[in-house]
Amino acid sequence: MAGLSTTTPTPTEITVHQQSRVLEIAFSDGARFRIPFELMRVYSPSAEVKGHGPGQETLQTGKREVLITALAPVGHYAVQPQFSDGHDSGLFSWDYLYELGAHEARMWQDYEDRLSAAGLSRDQPMAAKSGGSTSTGCH
Repeated sequence: MAGLSTTTPTPTEITVHQQSRVLEIAFSDGARFRIPFELMRVYSPSAEVKGHGPGQETLQTGKREVLITALAPVGHYAVQPQFSDGHDSGLFSWDYLYELGAHEARMWQDYEDRLSAAGLSRDQPMAAKSGGSTSTGCH
């Protein structure tokens, strides 16, 4: 249970709202957040998105319309959403969901700044992963 302590608020209610594309989550400390699916998807804590170390993040684009098609509990500390684009490897711990909800405005701004720096937009389709066809032969 990495990151969890006895002071970490726990969810008392989790609702997936497909129409408005938000995960509504109420916590034991009284906080209630409506976290957009897109924010969850672009900040997925998976290796596919975060990479295996600093600087290895994959900037996500084209996720505005993404849906959560399933939400599986993981022990008593996290949920694992399955997104409509097939992504399903992110484990969202209670403290990470709380962080997404509490810092949503800053995280959106960081995302927009990273997109701008890369010359990309939120709605641009993800670049296809190369199968090595553009390789220079150096590995």
